[in-house]
Amino acid sequence: MTKRNAIAKRSNKVVRVLTETANKKVLKRQSLRNNEYYDMQQTLDDLYKASQMNKRFKNLYELIIRRENILLAYRNIKKNKGSLTKGINESTIITIGEKDPNALIDYVRKRLENFIPHKIRRKEIPKANGGIRPLGIPTIEDRIIQQFIKQILEPICEAKFHNHSYGFRPNRGTLHAYSRAVTLANINKLHYVVDIDIKGFFDNVNHGKLLKQMWSMGIQDKKVLSIISKLLKAEIVGVGTPNKGTPQGGILSPLLSNIVLNELDWWISNQWETFETQKNYERKRIIGGKVRFDRSVKYSTLKRATSLKEMFIVRYADDFKIFCRHHKSAFKIFEGVKKWLKERLHLDISKEKSKVINLRKNFSEFLGFKMKVARNKKKHTVKSFMTNKAKKNAISKIKENIKRIKKKSNASEVSKLNATILGLHNFYQQATMVTKDFSEIAFSVKRTLYNSLKKVSSDKGEPSTYYKKHFKDYLGKKKDIRCKSSDIPYRWNQTQKSNKLYARNQQLYS
Repeated sequence: MTKRNAIAKRSNKVVRVLTETANKKVLKRQSLRNNEYYDMQQTLDDLYKASQMNKRFKNLYELIIRRENILLAYRNIKKNKGSLTKGINESTIITIGEKDPNALIDYVRKRLENFIPHKIRRKEIPKANGGIRPLGIPTIEDRIIQQFIKQILEPICEAKFHNHSYGFRPNRGTLHAYSRAVTLANINKLHYVVDIDIKGFFDNVNHGKLLKQMWSMGIQDKKVLSIISKLLKAEIVGVGTPNKGTPQGGILSPLLSNIVLNELDWWISNQWETFETQKNYERKRIIGGKVRFDRSVKYSTLKRATSLKEMFIVRYADDFKIFCRHHKSAFKIFEGVKKWLKERLHLDISKEKSKVINLRKNFSEFLGFKMKVARNKKKHTVKSFMTNKAKKNAISKIKENIKRIKKKSNASEVSKLNATILGLHNFYQQATMVTKDFSEIAFSVKRTLYNSLKKVSSDKGEPSTYYKKHFKDYLGKKKDIRCKSSDIPYRWNQTQKSNKLYARNQQLYS
């Protein structure tokens, strides 16, 4: 076979794979159905494509105040559990739009003509380490305004966000970030991690810098930027008017925080991962039924011909790690990122929590997991556990559920306990050593379980269909609560290989 025929055959295969993927029927999420119901999906898709082509958006206000966009915002807020949380006034989502949707549309349009945000209710949530997390809760009227602004800005920003930023983004989550981190340690053999904790990130975002970053992204409608600036400076009850920060609790805050740190993502990425070379070394390959870019030749060339330092970032909101190959490079990157954050974003790092970690010697914590690289025959692989804090929280949650069953032993309370256990299983099953963690959790709650539920427990009971399907191989002692609802064993778990999860991640977002 000639080289030309081989290239043609490979190209035909690529086209066939793309066609088959495009023709697959994908189950639509509720948010997508809502977008299509209010005829907004095509508009959002057009914004995303235009942003990819670096278009400047100067007439976003007209899209923001569209009737369909406002009704979509109301629908999205209404299904949210926080819709009944009150701000400084007594309004809730039910009292606003249930009677007359047209009145709601007229109300928000008139407010935006000369927008003055309501005051923000402050609520302090205690942290596990003894600190306090300050939340800012806007009124429901302002939350609706933030929601329909976010709906228009999000596709524009999504087109510009880095591929390995996972926090507060559509169809991405903590497990994708965790599995990417495991992949960098397992497959790429990057065993030095730069852990950086930004001191009070949400409270120290520079407003002027944020608005300039939005302008650079293409959001150049001055009226929209003015409204966002006013939202950022909304008075907080008991605190006053802030001159920096994005209040945690606002709907726009997660998107704005990603905009702030997107510049950091690309700065680190452009040092190595997406560094532009004069010659294009990238090759197309089909992995998992999708066309991907193989950069292995590019990276080997950079190692041979340049003095660039190998680094990859994984970020979830303000929690991020930079994976490096060498000890010396990791410390240089640590100092460089610290200086860059201070000079560019006016942010300080926590000296106590920020450090360089050698995964072969110490654990690194990330999103409820702690990981370490251990020698396995001839290679090093990641061993991961639940963090001590995560185990402590899991024990506390299970004990609370057991106490509620003791007071009221009905099917509803048992279902809540089952849901808690299944939630812990589903999230932490990615950890390679999670069986050991759950054995420790089981031992810690064993006495509480026995003492609190011995009067209502039984050895006989009809297990549910779910139990029969997912726990048929469980060999431990089984107990049932006498309320026609079978309990789920809390020790059982099964680990799942993270590289498989990461492959699914790539199928979703490439």
